[in-house]
Amino acid sequence: QLQLVESGGGLVRPGGSLRLSCAASGFTWAYYAIGWFRQAPGKEREGVSCISSSGKTTYADSVKGRFTISRDNTKNTVYLQMNSLKPEDTAVYYCAPVMTTVQAMCVMTLIDFASWGQGTQVTVSS
Repeated sequence: QLQLVESGGGLVRPGGSLRLSCAASGFTWAYYAIGWFRQAPGKEREGVSCISSSGKTTYADSVKGRFTISRDNTKNTVYLQMNSLKPEDTAVYYCAPVMTTVQAMCVMTLIDFASWGQGTQVTVSS
């Protein structure tokens, strides 16, 4: 079974930072690209960032320069470091294995047999 568990969310004031973690089991972690998604109240789920098996990264325009995605295959974990947080970053954040292009870039589309977990809540408020 493909199973991922998100953690690290919480309440933070604007301008603050959080680091989210995504831990996976049930598959060979190093083979997969992993993406972070988020869904705010009343909004559609959107892609935030992803990282390929070789470490190539992609970011949504809304988070470029503020968020950094990384991975540690020895710990079977992907991280999302979020700095300079804004109220509009408030959402439930999810991670999932995603597809890659022929250019080896990750894209924000779940691979077959992947499903959403419970996510972790990030709230940015003064």
